[in-house]
Amino acid sequence: MSEFKPLLLSQEQRIRSGGDFRRCYNGVRAGDDHLLVFVVRNENKCRRVGVSVSKKHGNAVKRNRKKRLLREAYRGLQHDLPQGLDLVLVPRQRADSGLEEFRSSLRRLTRKLVRRLESPRMRPVRTEPSS
Repeated sequence: MSEFKPLLLSQEQRIRSGGDFRRCYNGVRAGDDHLLVFVVRNENKCRRVGVSVSKKHGNAVKRNRKKRLLREAYRGLQHDLPQGLDLVLVPRQRADSGLEEFRSSLRRLTRKLVRRLESPRMRPVRTEPSS
């Protein structure tokens, strides 16, 4: 029987600083019954993910399990996402959320958020300096 070993995300693929988390929280967001996703474009041209699970979800064992599930859901979908995005994943307080629920929520919500980011009203307006 082979042992399952998840691929680890490199440091370049993770959001680690509080400033980057705050920047994502000020970006575009979408949610459903299982997950809340925040997205913002980054300047690195690579995909990065951060996971935030509050103490409301239970003790450290329960929180770490949710983090592992969210990272695994992201790993399966990361190559379907466009480059240059920062994502922060926040689980909803539900006891019945598993890997399949997180995967389907993440797939649906990221599709919605990418459409929002590509819409004309979300593109930054360039202002030329007045001479």
